[in-house]
Parts: sequence; structure tokens; C-alpha cells
Amino acid sequence: MGSGPLDGIKVLEFTQILAGPSACAHLADMGAEVIKVEPPGGEPWRVAQEFIPGESKWFHQLNRGKQSLVLKLDEPEAQEIVHRLVPEVDVVVINYRPDVAARLKIDYDSLSALRPDLIYVDNTAFGRQGPWEHRPGYDIVAQAASGLMASEGKVSLEGQPQMIASTALADYATGLAMAWGTCGALFHRERTGEGQYVESTLLQTAMFFQMERVMRLPVADEMNVARMERVHALRDGGASYPELLDAYDPRKVLGKINSVYRPYTTKDGALAIGALSAALRAKVRKAIGTDFLGADDPTFNPLDPEWVAGAAEQVKRIEETMKTKTTAEWMEIFDREGVPASPVNFAEDLPDDPQVIENEMMVELDHELSGPEQQVAPILKFSKTPLKAQGSSPPLGRDTARIVAEIGFSDEEIAAMQARGVIG
Repeated sequence: MGSGPLDGIKVLEFTQILAGPSACAHLADMGAEVIKVEPPGGEPWRVAQEFIPGESKWFHQLNRGKQSLVLKLDEPEAQEIVHRLVPEVDVVVINYRPDVAARLKIDYDSLSALRPDLIYVDNTAFGRQGPWEHRPGYDIVAQAASGLMASEGKVSLEGQPQMIASTALADYATGLAMAWGTCGALFHRERTGEGQYVESTLLQTAMFFQMERVMRLPVADEMNVARMERVHALRDGGASYPELLDAYDPRKVLGKINSVYRPYTTKDGALAIGALSAALRAKVRKAIGTDFLGADDPTFNPLDPEWVAGAAEQVKRIEETMKTKTTAEWMEIFDREGVPASPVNFAEDLPDDPQVIENEMMVELDHELSGPEQQVAPILKFSKTPLKAQGSSPPLGRDTARIVAEIGFSDEEIAAMQARGVIG
């Protein structure tokens, strides 16, 4: 039985990989009943680095608390199952190409005709209009298309662009946006009785994370315009990608003279500090024991090579100072002075971190095939309608027969469809 602010809401999920499944995992954590439709054999993330057949860590985290309904959707009988389910469903979440959804009769027009107040949440890589409307895309493609990859400024030794590899930023952020959009649409329906179509894209989510770069403000953009004209001229002239980055990235000079918002190596590891106000920057200087003012220097001029060279030398001295103490020693100093700081942790160590434990940021689950596991807990806390992981991820097709029986199919019909591979 569900619990949480979305208890009583039923979601039918037609998504795979990351963005859509993570969105529906958030909805499940909020108490919604989520029925995940999978193809025979399961969705691709079930078998991504699987540790037993049909089960992977990726899939477990992204699909906890859901039910698994296996349908071969290009079969008319499978489509009939969907159409019988939809009148009982509040939300449909989907990430198919428009032509595929229409061919399978699970597009918005088809399903909203069966339930006019349906919330239909549709995610694509690039949007439903324009020259890229039918292009598929994953996180790495969205990184490239949105400018995230170029903004990161990383290249290999051979000069090839490098992706943001630590996480699928566009995917996971879009999953949050989809869950947020679902809640907003449900609130609107609660007030008005109206369902609606909600659209998200990987491209626009990734653009949002760079809004100060994407934003155009003529009164403030003179230097940016000149910089981009230089980049375009180099590109038109056949410059290499690293040469384009050198002209594009204004942070390279600032990186050499940055002492207050950056990571440092220490005597036994690494830590990061973040000081974005003048008051905090003063605390950093006191904690480290330096008089280097950086951007607070009245003579600050990142366009003056002589000033930059002098500042870079002072930053190097600070770097050497940071190596004289352990991370724990520096953390004690920064805590005393009120400097925002943290050791550079490894994600695998976090379940044992006292801060994580005290704030119940992990949850214990028991999977029916693979046993006990720990996962990141729901990322919000509600005082009146607490969120919780509603259970582990479902084995493939665990709920198919029950769901199909509940909408009126007989045992004989179910057995016949199983024999033909229509359901699994």
C-alpha cells in the first residue's frame, strides 16, 4: 500500500534508460502506484552491467516501488490492454518518438480520448517541432547539442572533446523536471478538472543549467559577442577543437588566479572550498593565512598579463600551503572560521558517512531475487505525508498477469496471450 502526497494516483510508464524511469521513481517515492510497461526481455537498463540475468544496479535504483507489466506493444491485443487500463490511470509518462507513439496507439490524442482528464508527460531529446524533432538522443548527445560539453572545456590528449562522465546530468535533471511537471499538472487538475499534455526535453534542461551563457542581454554582452565572433572566425578558418576552446573559454585565465572557489590537494587527500561573497573570501584568507585578495584586489585586471602572472604565483604559493596539512586539519580550521568546505569524497563511501546516516539519506530494501540492498533515499522530506521507497524494483513481468486480470481478461485469455508472446 502506498503512502505519501501522491497516494491514490496511478501512473502508467512507457519509458526506458534514465530520464523517464528516474521521474517515475520520484513519483513512486511520493506514493503513486507506478505500472512500468516493458517489452519482452525487459528494458535495456535491466541488462546494463547485469549482476544476475535481468537485474542491474542501474535498474534497481531507477525502478524501485514499481510494478512490471510486459507487453509486446506492436500487437493489437497489447494495445487493447493499454486502452482498458487508461481510464483507471491518472498519469501517462512516455519517451517514445512521436511516430512510434502514434503507431502503437499510445500517443496523447489516442489516450486522452479514453480519459479526458489524463495527465500525459512526454519527454524527448530535442522537442516535438523543428528540424531535430525525430532525432533520438541520450545524455551525451544532449551535452553536445546544448553546449554543456564545450562549456566543460575538457579535451583528451589527442584534442577530442570529453563528456561529463561522472553523471548523466541532462537525464537526471530532466527526470526531476518531469516529476515536478507531473505534480503541477495534477494540482491544476485538482482545481479545474482539466488534464493536459506536459512536455520536457533533454536539450532545454541542459540549457537551463547554463542560463547565464545561453541568455542574451545586449547591454552586458559586448565582450561575449566579441569572444564568439573570434570563435566563429577560427572555426570558419579550419581551427582545431582545442584552438576553439582556447578562444571560447574565458575561465582559463580566471582559473589560474582563483583561490577561493576551487578544490585543493592536501597532505593526505583533497578538499574543496566555496566562497562567493566578500565576507566569505575574507574568512578564507584568514584561515589559510594569506593576504592575496584575488578578485577583491582594487587593481584586479584579468586582461593584464603582468597582473595575471603575479596573481598566479600567489595562488601557487597557496596551493603549496594547502599541502602542508591533512584534510582533517584544514577542515577543523575552516569550520572554526566559517568557511564552506568539504573533503573530496568518493561516492562509494557515502553510505558510511555520519552526515548521510544521521539524515537518513540511504534506505534499506530487500529485493525478491537478489536480497538486501541500500539505495539513496527519497530526496525530499515531508512532515505530514512522508515519502518512502515503496519497495524494491520488480522482476520482469512480475505483475503482468494480475494487472491484466484486474481489467477483465479471463485466465484463458491471459494464457493464450502469454503463449503468443503478447504479454510476459
